Amino acid sequence: MIPVPLLVCVMAGWCAVYLTDTLLRSSVTHRIRYESWLASRGLMLSPFHVRWQTTMFNRLFAYCARINPRALYLWFSSGLVFGIIAMVGSVVLLTKTLQQTLAQMTTDNPRIGSQQALQVVTTVGDSWEAISGPFITQVPGVNLPTSQLAYFFTALLLSGVIHELGHAVAALREQVRVNGFGMFVFVVYPGAFVDLFTTHLNLISPTQQLRIFCAGVWHNFVLCVAALAFLFLLPLFLLPAYSTGGGALVTEVVQGSAADGPRGLSVGDIVTGLEDCPVRGVEDWSSCLSHLSYTPQTGYCVPVASLQPSWAHGRAFKRLDGTMDCCSNNSLTDLCFSYMKPQGKNSREREYACMPVRKMVTGTWVCRTDDDCTAHSHTASVCVTPSLENQTRFIRVTHPPNTHMLFVGYPPHLQYSVSLTNFVPRFGFLHLDLPVFLETFCKYVVSLSGALAVVNSVPCFALDGQWMLNALLEATLVTVVTDRQKRELIGFFLLLAGSALLAANVALGLWMVTAR
Repeated sequence: MIPVPLLVCVMAGWCAVYLTDTLLRSSVTHRIRYESWLASRGLMLSPFHVRWQTTMFNRLFAYCARINPRALYLWFSSGLVFGIIAMVGSVVLLTKTLQQTLAQMTTDNPRIGSQQALQVVTTVGDSWEAISGPFITQVPGVNLPTSQLAYFFTALLLSGVIHELGHAVAALREQVRVNGFGMFVFVVYPGAFVDLFTTHLNLISPTQQLRIFCAGVWHNFVLCVAALAFLFLLPLFLLPAYSTGGGALVTEVVQGSAADGPRGLSVGDIVTGLEDCPVRGVEDWSSCLSHLSYTPQTGYCVPVASLQPSWAHGRAFKRLDGTMDCCSNNSLTDLCFSYMKPQGKNSREREYACMPVRKMVTGTWVCRTDDDCTAHSHTASVCVTPSLENQTRFIRVTHPPNTHMLFVGYPPHLQYSVSLTNFVPRFGFLHLDLPVFLETFCKYVVSLSGALAVVNSVPCFALDGQWMLNALLEATLVTVVTDRQKRELIGFFLLLAGSALLAANVALGLWMVTAR
């Protein structure tokens, strides 16, 4: 469900803008001056939509279009090939996604769908406009954390600008005039567009048109690959200032969570292990928690002499789920442990002892059976295992030089209680969040730019794919289907099918997000 405060702020902001615009336009005194001011700055206002257009970047586009014409020809020709492949690939991908979504709907509860984005291409007057406008199943405040909105919108705007830069440079290289470049905000989503002169666009060959129409998705793909490469090479780029492989650095602890507290984790701690599972980075942290979740509870080697039978603290009793407990319900320092009676190993008789947990597990070896303890101890020892509720785990978190943090609960709760990074500063003055910022931003660029590349390739009405398909049919079917109306009819039915496919994916994706 969308948070009410966020919805109220967005609606109030747009109502204030629309009310101010309406009052100024209806004012006899200020109307002419206000409309002149908007026109001089290329601004257009409508409900939930603000648009800005300028010609100030036309010289930059023209300069880029003149750089090494041969290289640009190869560049945009590669984009043409990629666009055709992406058109087919996007249909296959969306078809498989739709099948998986439908299968998931019939077998499970709604969950987060895959990211999808929609880019609108419209014809206005004598100009052709490619508008990078997202319609994404990531909804701010619903399945997108409000703390990461800046990453989301910045990456989205960057992806849109790079997309339109490709259209503009390709158009100028094919001798198509660019009327201007602009940006807009629709509700809360930013985007960009280029305004191309339609008359020039209609005069060039279908192959030239394809180079222009495919340039946007080609640039999005290149941006996605570049961000992915930067993400993989980030440890190398930050090597002089940050080290990796020595543990996972804590950058944030959720207040009031299981990891918070005097003996919990703190910002700046380096986690090096979870029980006997070494942690060298964030990936190890996640894999270790997953491993501990699906394996039996780890035991600890404890000298027999230190065991306190449960009768000293009250008899062992069964919980509602069938597991055993032998400590007081309000005990914060003791934990019930189970073990095989040394004299009853053959009968598999189990005993229970309520013991001070930190004292028992500090400096002890982990074990699965009593035989594991024999190899590490010269004194008589047994393997004691915490007797916990089903799915609950006792986990020792190693973060030297501090003592172990002891966690009792569901492993996913521990995972979501802290934020970690692989990058440990080599010097005290370095900021902990710089690698996190770069890593998170690159991930958003990869995700959103890749989504724009895929979805814009779909042969769908009002998308780049519509113009790509029309130009492709004109370039390939002109000798096979000589009647232009028949070619247009073929294109119409293909676009209709692609539009239905994309609409189904977007609708089901939004439903799965909002129906959770």
